[in-house]
Amino acid sequence: MDLQHLRYQLRSGQYYLYDMREQPNAVTGTRRFKLKTDHVAIAFNLHTGEVHQHGSPLRIQSWALTMCRRLRLAGLWDEADGIVVVSGPLPVDEINKCLWIRGYCRRMFQRLATLPHGKLQAASERASTHSHDRYDRYRQQAAA
Repeated sequence: MDLQHLRYQLRSGQYYLYDMREQPNAVTGTRRFKLKTDHVAIAFNLHTGEVHQHGSPLRIQSWALTMCRRLRLAGLWDEADGIVVVSGPLPVDEINKCLWIRGYCRRMFQRLATLPHGKLQAASERASTHSHDRYDRYRQQAAA
């Protein structure tokens, strides 16, 4: 599954999914989003780290339950047990790495407890950027 062209962005506390193959609007310079959600869920294979599905948590949980049920009915218990769903306010860069790097979900899952809250991290980065901007402006005014 080729997910290289997909990218999540966090804007106004919402996760937006964009297809980067689409050209931006000539007037606004923005792309149409494919998905807007409060939290992102990723279903993947625990053993290989391969992404099966990603998107809104309700849809991904439903897909995972259905797939596990079908695999168990077919007698494929190990494959069913290997499907893992991770959801929540994950850091955008980690979500995108899961889409772009084959097997990255397995590594992210091992570090899940230490990952920062995705939405708080974005807010703190914006705040630190703004504080640096204010500091730079202050230094420039003091030097003048």
